[in-house]
Amino acid sequence: MVNRRYARKDKLIKEERHDTYRSRVKFLDGTFCPECDALYKGGRWVWGSIVTGEIETVCPACRRIKDRYPAGYIRIKGSFFRENREEITNLIRNIEDKEKSSRPLQRIMDISEEKGSTVVTTTGIHIARRIGDALYNSYQGELDMNYEEGQKRIRVNWER
Repeated sequence: MVNRRYARKDKLIKEERHDTYRSRVKFLDGTFCPECDALYKGGRWVWGSIVTGEIETVCPACRRIKDRYPAGYIRIKGSFFRENREEITNLIRNIEDKEKSSRPLQRIMDISEEKGSTVVTTTGIHIARRIGDALYNSYQGELDMNYEEGQKRIRVNWER
């Protein structure tokens, strides 16, 4: 019979995922962001009412926006998009509203035109993935998602 109660003897070290905007310290409940009025409560950022005298700090999403350092890139191109730009933009904004209502750190930073395509930048990887999934589920086309390991970033390409 083999004794299974032993410590691992290999010296494998897992590489730490690097996210510049993740805080190394835990915020106190009641900490709020003066730029967007998000409130840190119960271990996460939420929308709530601010009581005077609370601690102020800029939330990670506002820091990303200020530094112009997105976590998600969605590149949208194709003739279908050009013909239905308003409808697709409304879909993207609706996804942002839904995400942002329960997760204040998931926001769209910018929607811009670059070399014949539209680029949407986001403060989080989850909202970028949700936008890509919604585009594909609503309009089909070609969807490609690439996570950049180590940087906690995602690049989404959708074309139709």
